[in-house]
Amino acid sequence: MTYLLKLKKVIPGKARVNKISKGKDGYRNPLLTVDIIIEVSGGVVLIERKNPPPGYALPGGFVDYGESLEAAARREAREETSLRVELREQFHTYSDPGRDPRHHTVTTVFLARVSSGKPRARDDARALGIFHKNNLPAAIAFDHRRILEDYFRYRKTGKRPSVAEGKAHRAKR
Repeated sequence: MTYLLKLKKVIPGKARVNKISKGKDGYRNPLLTVDIIIEVSGGVVLIERKNPPPGYALPGGFVDYGESLEAAARREAREETSLRVELREQFHTYSDPGRDPRHHTVTTVFLARVSSGKPRARDDARALGIFHKNNLPAAIAFDHRRILEDYFRYRKTGKRPSVAEGKAHRAKR
């Protein structure tokens, strides 16, 4: 199997795009991403996106070739929020093919706390805020509202999302 990885040149202020071309065998694979729930003062950091799709989102992005999930999560947090974070745990992996309107992506979500820095919107972020369960923005991109609901339930009950919940979510669509 031969796959060609096409990396677009990274230009400041522009989104990094990784595309997988079909190989001779015709297979395509989902793109790998990370999202980070950064816990601050009883709330979580969300960024307002500069690029489509619009809305607020968890800090995160594509994993670069040769990069670990953990390194990608720390890099994306720093690039989008100016924060250095300590990753505390992997929360859950979300893989619904419709979770991102641009591509089929699979994301691993990390829980993190701030190790240094002050929250400031950078890179793909137009603005940044700290939100609590009762004051989430109306417009939230991707499946991040579902991720946040799962997170707040986990914080309250200790119950993580299950594989069965993922199947039930797909059936509702």
